Amino acid sequence: MRSEKLTRAWFAVTAVVALTGLVSQVVASATDPGGRVANLLCFFTIDSNLLVTAASVLVALGAVRTKLFAVLWLDALVGIIVTGIVYQVALAGLSELHGLSLFADTMLHKVTPILFVLGWLFAGPRGVLTWRAVGWSLLYPLVWLAFTLPRGAITGFYPYPFVDAGALGYGQVTLNCVFIGLFFTALAAGAFLYERRVRPV
Repeated sequence: MRSEKLTRAWFAVTAVVALTGLVSQVVASATDPGGRVANLLCFFTIDSNLLVTAASVLVALGAVRTKLFAVLWLDALVGIIVTGIVYQVALAGLSELHGLSLFADTMLHKVTPILFVLGWLFAGPRGVLTWRAVGWSLLYPLVWLAFTLPRGAITGFYPYPFVDAGALGYGQVTLNCVFIGLFFTALAAGAFLYERRVRPV
């Protein structure tokens, strides 16, 4: 019982942190003359933090025993891991941030990923993932690409340099997306296999 209460409390805090980062980013974008709130949903970071917020709220409420939750949980987990790693490897330092933008960036790319991954490693929930959930989870990056690339072709806005078809061409962007897709798939499968080897929480 104590473990369950700690788990719920941990993910309640995680949900608040992720939501704080998201709201801060919306406010920062709305007050930035060069920013556009309409572009935010193109960012994998924003979408992954939205998934983390939803998944964390459900864990905090104890509503984790559904097939839909399993897919949401896995997409949130893998999405936020990809967000943290890709940011550190390819995106950190590309722009100089200050004030609220810097705060939002830190919350979304650093604090939330750390909290959510630590929560998964040490608090659960366990026993919700299946191979079917792994398969369905792959729709998330595919839907993101299906939204981001055509929109970028129309508006000229691409959220990240590695998907900028205008600058790189579709051949290079395709290779970049395949690599990230394989990385996403490997992480999703790895998360499932890890959970099979640990004792349920």
